[in-house]
Amino acid sequence: MSVYSDASTEDLNDELETLGAKDSVKHFHVTRRNNVYIFGFNMFTSLQDFVNHFANQPLLGSETGTLIVLKSPYPWRVEEPSIYESIRVHTAIQSGRTENDLVASAPSLGTKEGFLVKQGAFVKNWKQRWFTLNRYELKYFKDKMCEEPIRTLDLRSCSAVQFDYSQDRVNCFCLVFPERTFYLCAKTGVEADEWIKILRWKLVSISAEPGGTWD
Repeated sequence: MSVYSDASTEDLNDELETLGAKDSVKHFHVTRRNNVYIFGFNMFTSLQDFVNHFANQPLLGSETGTLIVLKSPYPWRVEEPSIYESIRVHTAIQSGRTENDLVASAPSLGTKEGFLVKQGAFVKNWKQRWFTLNRYELKYFKDKMCEEPIRTLDLRSCSAVQFDYSQDRVNCFCLVFPERTFYLCAKTGVEADEWIKILRWKLVSISAEPGGTWD
């Protein structure tokens, strides 16, 4: 993977970068001052050292208490949501690896995936489904291994995403569409908040595009 392959390093001072986690997208601060890259508890004297750090699988712990393994940074010329994690734990699983050991590609910016419990449309029971968010499409599958989604929700038709307290469950939120409101529950309040924030960011991004769509 090429990192900052088409960006001038002269323009990177005090930038906030986005870093891809193994199973979803998380956002962490990265600062460049006087040619030194500051990330988490570490400082890197060159871009090459910083890139090699990702090949050694940084292990981070945020305020949520969940440990994640970072795979690669995204290019910096992208619009980012204002959702950044605070680093509380920072170490590396591997050592001695270089950029040649990085994965070939990273997930698209603004993606997220994970299990949520969804309420049925007609029979109001709750079933666990695997959800993936990519661009303006929110898909859900019977389980993580299924290749074909049960349904694809087009967020261009979604009018609101918000916490929901009408159901007899905790950590619930809903997506409002013209034909139906979808009720979803996360395992924790933090996870529900993460989904709501990134989904709301998607809606704002969609509305900002000409004609309210993504090209």
